[in-house]
Amino acid sequence: MSGSGFAQFIPLILIFVIFYFFLIRPQQKKIKDHKIMVAALKRGDEVITSGGIVGTVERVLGDDKIDLSISENVTVQVVQSTIQGLVNKSPSKK
Repeated sequence: MSGSGFAQFIPLILIFVIFYFFLIRPQQKKIKDHKIMVAALKRGDEVITSGGIVGTVERVLGDDKIDLSISENVTVQVVQSTIQGLVNKSPSKK
């Protein structure tokens, strides 16, 4: 009887494995890649925020904020985690 009890849990285990490989694992990878991208931001990078604002990084502040230049003479402070992605990377100096 204990063998049939275990057999009842096999579909649940398979469902969990499928959820892990198709939902949980890709989401964790996406979060990790986002953290790496945000940590690598530097002056001159053109970025887009989650609100849809496109701007150029002017300065990275120490307290998890950056100064973002969105227009001539217009600079706003945004939280680094709201940066959605890079539009253009600044040219690296060698």
